[in-house]
Amino acid sequence: MSRSLPRLRRAADPTGGRPLRTLLLHGLGGKASVWDRFVPLAAPELELWDVELPWAAMAGSEGWGSLPDPARFLVDLIDGSGGGPDDGAGFDAVVAHSYAANLLTEAYTGGRIAPRPTVLVSPFHRSSPQEFDWSVISYYLNDFHRVFEEALAVGETGRYTKAHRDWMALQLRDRIGPYGWMRFFENYLRSPFLDLGAVRAPLLVLSGSRDSAARPEDGRTLAAGVPGARFELLDDCAHFPMLERPGPFAGLVSGFLRGEAPDAPVEPPLISSLGLELS
Repeated sequence: MSRSLPRLRRAADPTGGRPLRTLLLHGLGGKASVWDRFVPLAAPELELWDVELPWAAMAGSEGWGSLPDPARFLVDLIDGSGGGPDDGAGFDAVVAHSYAANLLTEAYTGGRIAPRPTVLVSPFHRSSPQEFDWSVISYYLNDFHRVFEEALAVGETGRYTKAHRDWMALQLRDRIGPYGWMRFFENYLRSPFLDLGAVRAPLLVLSGSRDSAARPEDGRTLAAGVPGARFELLDDCAHFPMLERPGPFAGLVSGFLRGEAPDAPVEPPLISSLGLELS
């Protein structure tokens, strides 16, 4: 299967010292444009890269679900062997959403990636295998398309009618297909067995208070299991906080990657001077 290479999305401000190379990873059925509202609001010293992953919302991406180790894509990208900066040094930090956040967590627990500052956005996690009963399986199988309906409503396709967005969500679900769904749910089922205590990466976990796909409790429980990890709940948003509340999201991510204290305020010029809607 052909792989997309990371692209430089936004260079860092050269006056801010050494750039912090940061790789942005989208979730299942997503694409790199999910970061569009975050990129202009991020701290100026962040050098931002993105990539279209094999599970992106595009034609020809269906075959990835038959592969045994989807996390391999992330391991190669982050350490630099899968493309990226010309010096091959890999990335200094990672921001991963949804399914990519789960794969990244699993790779960290297995020691497959060297620790680096990491933000997990809307991850799926359960603390006990007993939490997976038949109702949970039915919900994630039969209502799988509802996550895509939400993404289409808050993203660039929000201008379409609801009927058209609902049709698109079903098309996207069918493109991912049973194999792609199985890769996602197998990963979710493994989450109670991960040795979170083995994760050494500085970690921020962000969840939306209205997320009906990856429950806020999933993110809170994951962060509680990782030594030194921090959890933040973003009010009034669901599974896509980078689209729904880009200002607060950018403030939390930027502050964390800068190494600021949790209660450090976002610098007003960083956001207000851009003239963007930050709700």
